[in-house]
Amino acid sequence: MTGGTIDSVWIGAQDTVVVAEHSTLPEYFQELGRNLKFNEKLTFSEVCMKDSRAITDEDRKALVNAIEKSESAKIIITHGTYTLPDTARYLKKHLKRHDQTIILTGSMVPIKGFDFSDGPFNLGYAFAQIQKLPAGIYVCMNARVFTPEEVAKNTSEGKFHSVFEDKL
Repeated sequence: MTGGTIDSVWIGAQDTVVVAEHSTLPEYFQELGRNLKFNEKLTFSEVCMKDSRAITDEDRKALVNAIEKSESAKIIITHGTYTLPDTARYLKKHLKRHDQTIILTGSMVPIKGFDFSDGPFNLGYAFAQIQKLPAGIYVCMNARVFTPEEVAKNTSEGKFHSVFEDKL
């Protein structure tokens, strides 16, 4: 987990959302687990808790290190959407291991405190896709799977798309 909007909370006094000090996702999945049974034990690791615009290459190096040391074959990384494509490309370039399926996902609206967040959908989609995708690095947003080379965020529409589609 790296923070981002998916792991943000509303601060009324500031009239905005801010990244939580600690991830809300373990609590979210604990509640979700009361109704669902996961095939594998879920483990959570906070690499950093930042707005993705504040993520540095040092943070990305820490993420690479955490992935390299992980015993997990399937890893879902929650990340802020602004620089999610940058981190996907960084992982593609710097990871030495190629035996893991890694998906980055996030949301435009925080999970905690918002009824119509896209976060639960994006997480569910990432969970479904990680079951069938081969080893590699992917981005799952807006019910689509992207490779690091193609993914881009259209900030005016709040959607992710493939840069290759623009050339059609």
